[in-house]
Amino acid sequence: MNNKSEFLGTESINKLLWKLATPAIIGLLVQAFYNLVDTFFVGRALGDQSVLGIAGVAVAFPLQMFMMAISIGIGVGGSSVISRMLGSKDVKKAERTLGSVFAYTLILSIIFQIFFFFNVDTVLNLFGATVDNLLYAKEYSVVILQGTLAFTFGFALNNLVRAEGNSKVAMNNMVFSGVLNIFLDAILMFGFGMGVKGAALATVLAQLAGTLYLLYYYLSGKSPLKLELANFVPKFVLIKEITVIGFGSFVMGASNSFMILVLNNVLAIYGGDLSIAVFGVAIKLIMLILMPIIGISHGLQPIVGYNYGAENYARVNESVRTSLMITTFFGLVGLVMLSAFPVTFFSMFSSDADLISSGASALRIMVLASPLIGMNIIGTTLFQSLGKARPSFFLSMSRQILFLIPLVILLPYYFDLSGIWMAFPIADFMAATISMFLVWREYRYFQHRSSNA
Repeated sequence: MNNKSEFLGTESINKLLWKLATPAIIGLLVQAFYNLVDTFFVGRALGDQSVLGIAGVAVAFPLQMFMMAISIGIGVGGSSVISRMLGSKDVKKAERTLGSVFAYTLILSIIFQIFFFFNVDTVLNLFGATVDNLLYAKEYSVVILQGTLAFTFGFALNNLVRAEGNSKVAMNNMVFSGVLNIFLDAILMFGFGMGVKGAALATVLAQLAGTLYLLYYYLSGKSPLKLELANFVPKFVLIKEITVIGFGSFVMGASNSFMILVLNNVLAIYGGDLSIAVFGVAIKLIMLILMPIIGISHGLQPIVGYNYGAENYARVNESVRTSLMITTFFGLVGLVMLSAFPVTFFSMFSSDADLISSGASALRIMVLASPLIGMNIIGTTLFQSLGKARPSFFLSMSRQILFLIPLVILLPYYFDLSGIWMAFPIADFMAATISMFLVWREYRYFQHRSSNA
C-alpha cells in the first residue's frame, strides 16, 4: 500500500519538486483566477455601483479567509502527520489521522457556521463595512456562510491528498472547481441578474462540487489510505498533534483575515470606499504572485515530511535549497509583471478613473519586495513538515501580525494613504530576514547529521 509513496524518497529532488508542485501551482492559479473573475464580474455587473460592490466583497473576504484558515490548518497538520507516517511505514496511524481530520473538520465547521451566521452584521462592521457597502457585503457573506462545510472539507482534503504525493488529484479538484466557479459566475450574475449574491452562490456550488470529487477519490479506493468508519472517532493524541502542527498555517490564514480586517478599517479612515475597493482588487492581483510560491511549498511539504521520517537529511536540504531558488524567481517575475502593467490590470475591473489611477499607484508600491515572499512561506512549510510547531508558528505570524499590521497602523500617521501601501514591502523584507536565519540554522544542522550518518 505504501509503495505508492516511496518515490518521495528516491526520485531526483528537482524532478520530484516540479512533479508535485506543478499540479498545485496550476490548481492554485486557477483558484486565484476565479477570485479575480468574481471581482471582475461584480465590477462589470454593477456598473455605476462597481466601486461599492467591489468594496463590499473586499469587506466580506476576511470571513471567507478565516473559514479557509481553519480547514487549511487542519489539513496541513494532518498532512504533516500522514507524510511522516508514510515515510516511517506506519500506515495504520496515517489512516487514523485521516479519520480524525474528517471528524475534526466537521466539528469546527459547524461551530464556525453557527457563530458567524447569527452575528453577521456585527462581524461585517468589525471587518470595516461602511454604510454604503454594507448591503453588498452582507449579501455575499450570508451565502458564503451557508457553504461552510463545502469550503472547509474541500481545502482540508486537498492538503491530505498532496501528503500522499498525489498532487494531480489535488490539481484536478482545484481546476475543476475553479472553472466551474467562473462558468457559474457568468450564468448567475448576468443570466439571472443575481449580482453579488450570484458571485457568492457560484463560489459555494463550485466548492461543493470539488469536495464531492475528493470524497469520491477516498471512497473509490484510489488513495493509498483506507477511509474506515472506525477511524472517524477523534483520537485526542492525533487531534492534539494535528492542532499543534497545523496551528502555524491556521495563524497564517487567520492573520491574513485579521490583516484585511485592520486594513479595511484603516482604509475607511484614510481613503473610504474607493481605497477599500483598490485594496480588494490589488490583493487578488498579488495572489497571482503568491499562488505559484505556495504551490512550490505544497510540493515541498511531502518531500520534506517523508525524507525526514526516513532520516534522509541530505534530501531535505536539497529540496529546501531548490524551493528557495524557484520561489525567488517567481517573486521576481510577479514584480515585473504587476509593476509594468498596473493600469491595464485595474482597467479590467472597472471603468472608474479614480479606481484605476489610485489602484495603479498602490500596486506598484505593494509588490516591491515580492522576490522575498517565498523565503517566509518556504520557512514556515519546512518547520511544519518537520513537525516543529514553535518555529512554524512564529514564522507564520511574523509577516502579518508582527510586522504588517503594526506598520499599517503606524505609517499612515507620517505618509497618509501611501504609508498603508508602503507597509507591504517593508513587512516582506523583515519577515524574509528572520525566516532565512531560522532556515539556515536548520540547514546547517541537517548538513551535520548527513555528514555523520
